[in-house]
Amino acid sequence: MVKYLDVRIDLGAETGSDAQASMQALQGRLVAIRERISEVAVQAEPVQLLGLLLDESNLLIELNRMSEAWDSARRAFDISVAEKMWEKAARSCDLLFRTGLENALPALGQGIWLAVTFPVDPELTVCMLNHVIEETPDHSDGAAVAAISAVYVVDLRAEGKLYDDLSVHTRQMLTTVARRHGGIENQLDLENWLDRLQLHEPKQFLPRLRNIVDVLVQDGWWFDWEAVQAEIPDQ
Repeated sequence: MVKYLDVRIDLGAETGSDAQASMQALQGRLVAIRERISEVAVQAEPVQLLGLLLDESNLLIELNRMSEAWDSARRAFDISVAEKMWEKAARSCDLLFRTGLENALPALGQGIWLAVTFPVDPELTVCMLNHVIEETPDHSDGAAVAAISAVYVVDLRAEGKLYDDLSVHTRQMLTTVARRHGGIENQLDLENWLDRLQLHEPKQFLPRLRNIVDVLVQDGWWFDWEAVQAEIPDQ
């Protein structure tokens, strides 16, 4: 369960030579990926191109080349939206947020909207909601809304071992937030805290999650979310 929750590469920094060798390996992979991107772009194969662009962006983040990483992820995002490949679009937003550049927060908000609205890999959705927790002050209710939303998504989408792993992880997220937000230390207090913040029912906390998305994105939407939502069955 580390596909999205811990995507950083260990550069093995015990010695300078080890770190240098790891960096050289990353750079070699980057060269190979870029050569493949050039080939696939000529063939006009968007699905293959998307995967390569996402890999390129991830490598560039590891190499601390954030501006280039942004460009790759944003290109992937635009292709994903055009092809209606919503999980790839959400993954692009995660990478855009991880660059830490201007508009990283609007990218996070749009990624969360996509990851919750569509049946995206629950691990990716949890990862993006965890970004909110990490970015939110201890006293804010926003972290609590993000944490309970993560629990809800896992209960709804995950199965088998993935459910077992993610369920433990998201409940740990929730108890950590409860502890820092309200000093909660036992199950009874946790239940009372959930009642007080109205976090037991999705119909109560999901609209508040949408408010968080709106605060993050503001007027910075890169696609027509209303048109996308209108195409979803049973909306």
